[in-house]
Amino acid sequence: MPASRPLAFVGARLVDPASGHDGPGAVIVADGVIADIARSGGFESLSADIEVVDCAGALLTPGLVDIRVKTGEPGSEPKETLKSAARAAAAGGVTSIVLQPDTDPVVDEPSVVDFILRRARDIGLVHVYPAGAATKGLLGKGMAEIGLMREAGAVYITDADHMIVDSLVLRRVLTYAAGFGALVAHRPADPYLSAGAAATEGEFASRLGLPGVSVMAERIMLERDLALAELTGARLLVDQISCAEALESLKRAKDRGVKVWASASINHLTFNELDIGDYRTFYKLTPPLRGEDDRQALIEAVANGLIDVVVSAHAPAPAEDKRLPFEEAAPGAVGLQTLLPALLALYHEDRAPLIDLIAAVTCKPADLLGLDAGRIAVGAPADLVLCDIGAPIRIVADELLSKSKNSPFDGRRLQGKVLRTLVAGREVFRAD
Repeated sequence: MPASRPLAFVGARLVDPASGHDGPGAVIVADGVIADIARSGGFESLSADIEVVDCAGALLTPGLVDIRVKTGEPGSEPKETLKSAARAAAAGGVTSIVLQPDTDPVVDEPSVVDFILRRARDIGLVHVYPAGAATKGLLGKGMAEIGLMREAGAVYITDADHMIVDSLVLRRVLTYAAGFGALVAHRPADPYLSAGAAATEGEFASRLGLPGVSVMAERIMLERDLALAELTGARLLVDQISCAEALESLKRAKDRGVKVWASASINHLTFNELDIGDYRTFYKLTPPLRGEDDRQALIEAVANGLIDVVVSAHAPAPAEDKRLPFEEAAPGAVGLQTLLPALLALYHEDRAPLIDLIAAVTCKPADLLGLDAGRIAVGAPADLVLCDIGAPIRIVADELLSKSKNSPFDGRRLQGKVLRTLVAGREVFRAD
């Protein structure tokens, strides 16, 4: 239910990438939507029934839209439930999440899409949207019920971490999706070159004795995906691009007018292959962490807009799946609560303007998926986050709200404390 009493956020640093505004501002929230905005300062007068929130210069921005989130529900609830993921999202200023289809059962038919949407409505915290599988059972063979899942509410199509090796199958998926403008996400990685790999191929992996994969495995598969997208005219999202070589291919395709967008995970913008250190399994990810030159290239690509979207790549794994030899440990990291402060680190390091970084987690992913989110405009849903971007915080994995605690940010000091999160005008999180 919407908040019963209107709220006025005054004295904020208002950052709304959709309108290009970064400066003083104030916002009135009423009946679940944004009722009024003052972008030059504050309001001259406010009625007595409005509750005033003095932001004291804190950042007020649209709620974050995270389009790559895994949970364990349905099927593996000990990893993460929809409720625990929603609580973590709210605490991180994330107001909209898109769930990956690799659950049990797989989200490859409309009934599972409907289950997730009904379950999310019952929880009633943040907006939850399912992504539908591209192929039945994520097996890369027969197409799933793409059209019916779209009608049921799936916001894009993907096989998550499962690569579609058969080019004819992917062409059929893209062609069918293009018929009704559906977005198809695919992670570029040649599975034969990647088989058995635990790290990025190079001197460091060799010294650790870890089987490595060349970054060319990503570029090779990406070149194929881009060619098929160009052939079919489909909308393609490059899922978690991670190396400089692949960025070159992406730029050429964009310059040719191919309908392609790209995401990068906050992990690959923050860490590099050396962070594996002495076999620290919280840093085992897919794709694996790359070299420092690749990390720097990714940051530059976010700053110049070549990479459109930044995601948390939230992938919970319980302790028993991580406390194993590095090669045997499950890949992935939780990231819903650390996405915003980790992204703000790039601003504090003067790597990109704040408004451009916020765009990559608000209006850009929202516009890509056609969601009514990611902007501060009169009449828009009042999905907002208030954050003290200068406040120092220390990430303690055991204190994160996700059921799994596999965070590579454990012990790391960042700046950016979420103070309040609103979803449709309701306060779903407030800091102590």
